[in-house]
Amino acid sequence: MNRILLASTAALLAAAAHAQSRSTATPTVRQPLIVVEDKGGASALPYYRALNPQNAQSGQSGQPTMPQPEPPINGPADAEAALLPVRSVRLTPGDEPRRVIRAPGLTPLFLIGDDDRSRAWLKQRRVELQALRAAGLVVNVATPDALAALRRLAPSLVLAPVSGDDLAYRLGVKHYPVLITATGIEP
Repeated sequence: MNRILLASTAALLAAAAHAQSRSTATPTVRQPLIVVEDKGGASALPYYRALNPQNAQSGQSGQPTMPQPEPPINGPADAEAALLPVRSVRLTPGDEPRRVIRAPGLTPLFLIGDDDRSRAWLKQRRVELQALRAAGLVVNVATPDALAALRRLAPSLVLAPVSGDDLAYRLGVKHYPVLITATGIEP
């Protein structure tokens, strides 16, 4: 066993010596490495010009603006508070006309905001929404306290602060509160 270990060690040393002598016989020319490090001083933008960054394409000159530090997120409540305020510019409180849609497989959902009309609608339809297991999208809300007040009105329902603009565009909805199911949209 010792002979095998000794022989393999000798072969490994011989191979390493051969490789080293071969590399000194034909030296290769290597480009110096450029080390890029960001310590918050000079911009690294010149190193990325070949990648066509967005601000280079748009013709902006000068130093890029430094992003503002975000507050630390220590849990789900902080993460949700970071989403606020939510504003949906395509949606306003009002009466949405009832209509039929075909969206097989769509989970029932409803759109509300932080306003008197939405609060009254939520109180009135809470039992129906629970029976449908509808998810609530709060499309206009400014503060965590306002969102918490809406949740207190219907504690067993899921209410999430989300912009409703894309959904409003796709479904042609202009007003809330509204219930959206696989078969229809109703105020």
